[in-house]
Amino acid sequence: MPDITTLLAGATHGDGNALDRLFSELYRDLRRLAHARLKRHKTLTLLDTTSLVHESYLRFLRSGQVQIADRTHFLAYAARVMRSVVVDFARESLAQRRGGKDVRVPLDTGAAAAASAAESEVIRVNDALEELSAVSDRLVRVVEMRYFGGMSEAEIAEAFGLTERTVRRDWEKARMVLAAALKRQH
Repeated sequence: MPDITTLLAGATHGDGNALDRLFSELYRDLRRLAHARLKRHKTLTLLDTTSLVHESYLRFLRSGQVQIADRTHFLAYAARVMRSVVVDFARESLAQRRGGKDVRVPLDTGAAAAASAAESEVIRVNDALEELSAVSDRLVRVVEMRYFGGMSEAEIAEAFGLTERTVRRDWEKARMVLAAALKRQH
């Protein structure tokens, strides 16, 4: 198994081959992150684990050089990219439902309403995270890593160089601020 740190260094300096190998080596971890993210919203049926990982990879390629120190930081950044993909997907899906040139056909099932509710929730959580960023950028990163990336407290603590207890406190504080923000949005 190649050294992840070496691959990260190569990818950071624009080596596309190193980025390809990095994704290949960490593919299982990326699928775990994507699965953890999508299991919360089963009604986002057009977006599956594989497509989320692959879209994230394409966004990594488009972003150019990314400064990432180690495996944990890479996975934390991947969680952030996955958040962006899911939010963009939800916004696009809601926009398509609101109109466009499509002919409206009423559905007799609750499937469309359930999908719309899940997409709305993703956007509401994203908007609440934007509010949280005014309080603390670190709290936002903790939420991204835990909620969107499914990372454990130990993995988050390692990424930030913090104790697990500090991560737990940050998580609780972030949940309180997000709950208040979501309540105001309703």
